[in-house]
Amino acid sequence: MGGFARTHQGAFPLRSDPAPSAHEGTVSTETSTKTESELDLSIKALETLILSRLDDDKAQDIVHIDLTDKSSVADSLIVASGRSHRHVGALADHIIRALKESGFGKARVEGLPHCDWVLIDAGDVVVHLFRPEVRSFYNIEKIWAVDAPHRLASN
Repeated sequence: MGGFARTHQGAFPLRSDPAPSAHEGTVSTETSTKTESELDLSIKALETLILSRLDDDKAQDIVHIDLTDKSSVADSLIVASGRSHRHVGALADHIIRALKESGFGKARVEGLPHCDWVLIDAGDVVVHLFRPEVRSFYNIEKIWAVDAPHRLASN
């Protein structure tokens, strides 16, 4: 998971062929691992995709919180509001579709049936979409913000 392969040594060989091999029981990590700078670029691309999609779809009060080295949950948290249930649902749907089309895979999603609060877990970036009154009730930015959150000026 996450692009990292693990070495396997034990009773379950990775080959079905009974012939012994010097490499039996191991998985090569040469092509499946990414350097730290490649991961950083991938996270930045993911953030940029989500933020631009939210801006294009007229999300309100977009806040980006950098959680790098502060949380094991994600490296980035993005919070935004939609004007109505329908707007929140459309924002979520467009982000999910953009992630899939851009090769970031299938994100895990919670809250779509009601669209009061939709959480999109895109791996290194977690997105929270709220209706304004639900957002003010939960005040999630205050919970997660270690430093002052970065509010985007376009809102």
